[in-house]
Amino acid sequence: MDFQLQSVPLLSRIGADRADQLRTDVDAAADGWADAALLRVDHRNQVLVAGGRVVLGAARTLADKPPSDAVFLGRLEGGRHVWAIRGPLEAPEDPDVPVEVADLRRAGQLFDDVSAQLVSSALALLNWHDSARFSAADGSPTKPIRAGWARVNPLTGHEEFPRIDPAVICLVHDGGDRAVLARQTVWPQRLFSLLAGFVEAGESFELCVAREVREEIGLTVRDVRYLGSQPWPFPRSLMVGFHAVADPNQEFSFNDGEIAEAAWFTRDEVRAALAAGDWGSNSDSKLLLPGSVSIARVIIESWAAAG
Repeated sequence: MDFQLQSVPLLSRIGADRADQLRTDVDAAADGWADAALLRVDHRNQVLVAGGRVVLGAARTLADKPPSDAVFLGRLEGGRHVWAIRGPLEAPEDPDVPVEVADLRRAGQLFDDVSAQLVSSALALLNWHDSARFSAADGSPTKPIRAGWARVNPLTGHEEFPRIDPAVICLVHDGGDRAVLARQTVWPQRLFSLLAGFVEAGESFELCVAREVREEIGLTVRDVRYLGSQPWPFPRSLMVGFHAVADPNQEFSFNDGEIAEAAWFTRDEVRAALAAGDWGSNSDSKLLLPGSVSIARVIIESWAAAG
């Protein structure tokens, strides 16, 4: 059985213009600062949200020009530039606007398309800068360049760019009406999801799927098919989604210590769990599934609907 994603993962939606050409046109990027919007991200990776949109302040209230630690996110419709900084959250000037503090990982469903893209990019960049202040080559302090999209070693001129850790996530099914879901050892009872793991050096995505499934639950898979991808800036991953077929007569074996249990679930069981909500619900369902911000949820929903 083959199937495709029925919807775009929440963090993969197309929003603002990333305007990557402005990253190397320092003057043009700086010229837009006076009228630019500013996204603040606190030390817990939280932002302010109002009515489904991330709260953007006025950049000019922070400084007369972009600070060295500000990162350029792109342009809104109409051409207004957007920058982000790490710092305390500030409520909008209008006190009548109801706002809430939101975490993208737990409340991604609150964000509209533009906000989801802006916050995803901001988190990925700011998290990288937090951990890349020294050169990986010789330990020398580095400084941001290219509007926050690179860092340079002032002594050697060597440039470093944001690191992304690719990881696969896969729904294993029997080609018919059953799929494997698994629970990690650190998760509470009843919480199940798909199998996932980081891509190793010299490994393709497809080989990674086969290796991770074998390592985590002992199954051999075939017919590995690509579904879609999603940024996962916690702190800097890219989730690449697949589905693959396995023989349900194979025995499970938990070889790397990450998985506590795994089981084959029917499509009807999965549909019932989807209808019951997600991990954050108070459902008494015997099976609780990931929230809507994760590509895992979209993959599971798409497989459940395909039958």
